[in-house]
Amino acid sequence: MLRVFAVGVVAIGLLAGCVSQSKYQTLETQAAAEKMSLEQEIASLRSQQQELEGQKKSLERQLSSLRDELGRRESELSSVNQQLASLSHESTAQRSELEAQRQSLQNQIASLNDRLSSTEQRASELAAQKEDLANQKAQLAAQKDEEIRRLRGTYDTLVKDLESEIAKGEIKVKQIRDRLSVQLVEKILFDSGKTDIKPQGKAVLDKVGTVLRTVTDKQIRIEGYTDSVPISAALRSKYPTNWELSTRRATTVLRYLQDNTGVDGKYLSAVGYGEHRPVAANDTEQGRAENRRIEIVLTPLDAGEMQ
Repeated sequence: MLRVFAVGVVAIGLLAGCVSQSKYQTLETQAAAEKMSLEQEIASLRSQQQELEGQKKSLERQLSSLRDELGRRESELSSVNQQLASLSHESTAQRSELEAQRQSLQNQIASLNDRLSSTEQRASELAAQKEDLANQKAQLAAQKDEEIRRLRGTYDTLVKDLESEIAKGEIKVKQIRDRLSVQLVEKILFDSGKTDIKPQGKAVLDKVGTVLRTVTDKQIRIEGYTDSVPISAALRSKYPTNWELSTRRATTVLRYLQDNTGVDGKYLSAVGYGEHRPVAANDTEQGRAENRRIEIVLTPLDAGEMQ
């Protein structure tokens, strides 16, 4: 009925080696956006609750009105019955009129009872719907908390297993609520302009894959990035632009994780962004080196995906 959400304060886990102030601010901005999204979902649920409360109060007023009207009609019927009982057999015309009046009142009372029963049933359904909504909120909040807890365990394991690479600044591991990313600089995986994984890169991916193959509740997206320097003439026939190079590298990493470390392919996807999503300025060698990277991103599975 409602997509997955959580109630609570956004917790930010950032243990990714040395992160610059600008990157930290970027992550804070992302966390704030996620918090705003959750708050909007919570506001939507509260709005639904308020709407149900309004409908419930309206039905309660209808029930009260129907019961009052039913009481009046039953009182009228009782009066007519009393009049009929007191009439002599000779008062045929008056008796016929009262009989017709009694029949009309009985029909009205039957109709009112039907409406009263229908309204009471609707009120009961609204109460059940409100309770169901509250239960869904509680269950989704618990599921989200558990999901974040499990992802925190994955984060802690990756940080421990990749401690030396993190210390050298070759890898950064970040977690923001239910999203985790492993960022690997180009030089640890590939030589310049190449798409074959280096032995050092394979050793790192073996560590990462050992952890990721236990993850069955996340999408694992491999993202390839480059700097803004155009592809050299020598490579242009094979990789016309940075799009092709970044996509090929992402796919190569995906295949390695699936074929060599046992990560289930149904959770994997690969995409190349070329130079279009830099994390640093491209006007310095250091900035360009940061932009040449592979990111392994874990995000919640979409509704309907295989679990």
